[in-house]
Amino acid sequence: MFMHFDESMQMIDDLEINNYKTKKLYVVDALGYVLAEDVIADHNSPEFPTSAMDGYAIVHEDMTLGRLKVGSINPAGSVAREKVIGGTCIKTFTGSLMPEGADTLIPIENVEVEGDEIIIKEEVSQGFAVREVGENYAKGQMLIPKGTKIDFAQIGVMASLNIANVLVYEKPTVAIISTGSELLELGEEQTNDSQIRSSNNYILEAIVNKYDGIPMQLGCIKDDKESITTAISDALDKSDIVVTTGGVSVGDFDFVKDVIYELGCDVVFKGVRVKPGQHIMVARKDDKFIIGLPGFAYSSTVTALLYLVPLIEKLQQGRCAMQKVKATLKEPFYKRAKKAEFTACNVSLEEGQYYVDFEGKKLGSSAILTNMLGNAALLVTSEDDTSKEVGDEVNVLLFG
Repeated sequence: MFMHFDESMQMIDDLEINNYKTKKLYVVDALGYVLAEDVIADHNSPEFPTSAMDGYAIVHEDMTLGRLKVGSINPAGSVAREKVIGGTCIKTFTGSLMPEGADTLIPIENVEVEGDEIIIKEEVSQGFAVREVGENYAKGQMLIPKGTKIDFAQIGVMASLNIANVLVYEKPTVAIISTGSELLELGEEQTNDSQIRSSNNYILEAIVNKYDGIPMQLGCIKDDKESITTAISDALDKSDIVVTTGGVSVGDFDFVKDVIYELGCDVVFKGVRVKPGQHIMVARKDDKFIIGLPGFAYSSTVTALLYLVPLIEKLQQGRCAMQKVKATLKEPFYKRAKKAEFTACNVSLEEGQYYVDFEGKKLGSSAILTNMLGNAALLVTSEDDTSKEVGDEVNVLLFG
């Protein structure tokens, strides 16, 4: 009995991980990892009122005097010893601590220097160009919550907090196995007409890399139960997720589903009303997962995006880079099956609006991987949807 696609997605979402793997990384090496701890400010930034520009530190009410005596110079990185007293100012540079007594900085562009005095040409408001205590962040403030994917901004903020090493979730290792006696590896010589070149294991390796996993490429194995059992068992020992392509249908040589049961894995679900890839199978053993994908190239690619990518993210408490957006059809869409359907399309962004067309996309079997070339995305329709007309709004899954 095949389940509703939405139910399968909910089951993936509801999976609980008992023990997440974490490790400490040097902060710069943490780019692209997911933070496993909250980052909280242990000090104010800035800790003291600081100049935001090059200029002269003054008492604001002295602006009406029009002319002020320059007491001293206050370069960045030095401790201002002199105070600003009535009728005087101190030359102060960007990043310098504001001298005691001053409440305003008048930029150098607003004054004219005459001897040891400045003549104020253009007035500014009180507090101008003065960075207040805690302007950047305040002591005790949550700056980066656990579960954030670390990018350049997070690295910069952590460096400003003197965080040299940061706790992150380990990226899951994904073992990739393609099953099929007809499959040829790259460079392997074809010896009969029934043999085909394997692409599944290579596109899966690329997907794992793109969406924050660590691929372990195990290549192609023959369609016999012993080989499949050995390969999957060994892969489970060495990885967090095992993904297979082929061998999950109902043919005489489709052994993957039997092996998954025999290895003592708990089947999360098998069989979903989805096109392509209805024979998708997801199982788990403790905090490790096995995903049995169909053998056809387009089917395995789409189901990997739908099921493998969320599991990679789940094991590191991350969020998927793919996003669903609304788009407008430029040509009709003909609904072909009473299933959730993921149809290759072209997507374009014109004046802030997404549009969809099917130019160059072929109708046919789930083997047409070339449909994923170009500005490709997936048009998403539910099993209750009907055909669509030009101008209709549809859901589209972007690859991020």
